[in-house]
Amino acid sequence: MAVPKRKTSKQRRDKRRASSYRLNRTTVVECPQCHEPKQPHRVCRSCGYYKSRQVIVVE
Repeated sequence: MAVPKRKTSKQRRDKRRASSYRLNRTTVVECPQCHEPKQPHRVCRSCGYYKSRQVIVVE
């Protein structure tokens, strides 16, 4: 069975682990009604529209 010759340093170990814990960036699209940035498949917070229909009333 293969055995490592040297101890893995903390820096090398942590560098390897850090890549899997990174958060994915959120996707942002433009609202077709008011052209404000919003998340896809969600109601726009600035105008209240979703799929060309007003879902919530926004003041």
